[in-house]
Amino acid sequence: MHKLFITGVVIFLSCAMSDALAQSPNYDSLKQEILSIRADVDHIVLNLETAKSKFQRGIFVATLGYSITIAGGLMLGRENDELGQALLVAGGATGGIGTYMLVDAFKYLGRVRNRNR
Repeated sequence: MHKLFITGVVIFLSCAMSDALAQSPNYDSLKQEILSIRADVDHIVLNLETAKSKFQRGIFVATLGYSITIAGGLMLGRENDELGQALLVAGGATGGIGTYMLVDAFKYLGRVRNRNR
């Protein structure tokens, strides 16, 4: 009887252990999800850095262009009238290009990474 009881306890414990092991979480899928999130964060950081550098370049070009336009406007009606007109046109074009660069920098903020799941 004692052997039967021990055999029953061993069978019961082995069944309980197999159920516990079968219900353990799948760590591989959890690790894969963490790596996927890390790749998403790296992609976001890359897009932010790209947008930042393009935005700063756009600010510089636009500021330079509009400063040239102001200088050209101040020269109008004086002895360097033709130079002032040329600076107005060149500064306006440069400022417009800089403004385009500013607006174009925002396209990197909306980009998402394509994931295959």
